Amino acid sequence: MTKAMIEAGKLNVHFGDNHVVHDVSFSVAAGETFGLVGESGSGKSTVLRCIAGLVDSWDGVLAVDGQQLGHKRDKAFFQRVQMVFQDPYGSLHPRQTVDRILSEPLAVHGIPDAETRITKALEEVALPRTARFRYPHQLSGGQRQRVAIARALIANPSVLLLDEPTSALDVSVQAEVLNLLADLRQARQLTCILVSHNLAVVGHLCRRLAVMQGGRIVEILTEDQLRAGQSNHAHTRDLIALSHELEG
Repeated sequence: MTKAMIEAGKLNVHFGDNHVVHDVSFSVAAGETFGLVGESGSGKSTVLRCIAGLVDSWDGVLAVDGQQLGHKRDKAFFQRVQMVFQDPYGSLHPRQTVDRILSEPLAVHGIPDAETRITKALEEVALPRTARFRYPHQLSGGQRQRVAIARALIANPSVLLLDEPTSALDVSVQAEVLNLLADLRQARQLTCILVSHNLAVVGHLCRRLAVMQGGRIVEILTEDQLRAGQSNHAHTRDLIALSHELEG
């Protein structure tokens, strides 16, 4: 049996008096891409940020690669677990070149041979070498997200957390970025969690997914069950119907 790389057990999150995540439990096997799906405000991105170490107002159990996580994470954790955010323009420093953006993780983690690694990172995400000394505003939205992906992967993490990685992109480039992520996941044997409100996006990358509503997981199902429309929960059926309507 494949071991669990990511585990969440009875995860609860409070922002002041607001209880936003309720008893969320799931596990993700090593090398698997697992989806968290739901409408805005369902708690899916909050769960991802708890795993990433960006939210500390949680209780329950979180573990990565068998090691239980506390609220404070060490540098080794942030090399092992990286995140790609929804808005590539907002997540990239506007006054730093791509070269500087990719150099910083290497410097933080003491990883040598920056020249070779940056060149390889650009090649991996299919960006031309000429992009290296450009600023984010000089790139297209799809190119900016490729830079964000390259930054996340340049320190060789084993876990990649994806928060709506294509929702800020034009429809014409969404499939390109999804295919790139699928190729990188396979080549690097990454374990991923993909957060999205779009069932088609999740179905493209994930073999299993959890549907969230009101801060709770209401159902966990497989890609095959999703495609067959097999669901035991009304909210999942509503999401499937909406997805079909949008595709139509």
